[in-house]
Amino acid sequence: MTASAKKILSYLLKASILVLTVLFVYNKLLTKNDSLQQFKQLTSAIGHNQVIYTMVVVVLLMVVNWLLESFKWQYLAKKLTPISIWQAVEAVFCGLSWAIFTPNRIGEYGGRVMFLPNRKRIHGIFAMAVGAFAQNVITNLVGILATLWFIWNFLNWNIWLFTGVAVLSIAFLTLFLMLYFNISTLVSWLDKISFLKKFRRFFDIMGRYDKRELFTVFGYSLARFFVFSFQYYLVINLLLPGLPFFSMIMTVLVFIFIQSAMPSLDLLDIGVRSFTAMHLFLYITNQQIAIIAAVSSIWLINLIIPAIIGSVFVFKLRFFDRTA
Repeated sequence: MTASAKKILSYLLKASILVLTVLFVYNKLLTKNDSLQQFKQLTSAIGHNQVIYTMVVVVLLMVVNWLLESFKWQYLAKKLTPISIWQAVEAVFCGLSWAIFTPNRIGEYGGRVMFLPNRKRIHGIFAMAVGAFAQNVITNLVGILATLWFIWNFLNWNIWLFTGVAVLSIAFLTLFLMLYFNISTLVSWLDKISFLKKFRRFFDIMGRYDKRELFTVFGYSLARFFVFSFQYYLVINLLLPGLPFFSMIMTVLVFIFIQSAMPSLDLLDIGVRSFTAMHLFLYITNQQIAIIAAVSSIWLINLIIPAIIGSVFVFKLRFFDRTA
């Protein structure tokens, strides 16, 4: 392919990504989402200053959340090539633009690694997988423990059934933690699978992180989990200030855990999120409209606004960069 043809194709690809992002956001926000209007109606009965202050904090926490992810990505990427924090921010937000119209946010990988040199991009997918693994460990650890609390307090299971599930859950979490902090062992197992050997030079990057580095990545992931859990608390507490603190927090943790385990497409995901939250929070409140409005506002702030910001960086992508 000639240089001019590559340049034209690159512009077409970037324009396509930008158009898809704009169309998906427009379709979801302006034609199909009633929850934001419900949020506006619910907050009209609350003090104006209280609403403004709370939502400003929630938006600032969104920035903190994705900055933490950017620091984590910069830390992971240093095994491949040094990148500045600004380059990491661009990559993370651009990845979010790709994520919203791809199943299970798989496009986030593509959008992010396109900011790496060409020969490092496949390796970058596996470096990014280490960060995703850490985030999943945190979500499963906290979410399963919260789910056990939820089952014990609300579902009235037989004691033997609950004990069996609890034992299996603890065993699973222990194995999950051991695998994460021994990724090099996991990689050595993958090396023994014959059809995977030819890909070793790509996934071998996962085994290069030592325990100290894995603890650092784990710390970034834990901080992120705390930040977006706190966002849910702030918005739900704004709309439903009478809810018991501990029960509300534990239910939020169960909700985050369930959402992480479900297949999703971000822009179609709000209906699933609302349905899940509505039925889950029934155990502590009958104010379902408020719960749906809270979940929708967090979805808008944490995913849609960053995706819109990320579209600005789409034209910085280098599809045919051949640098090492």
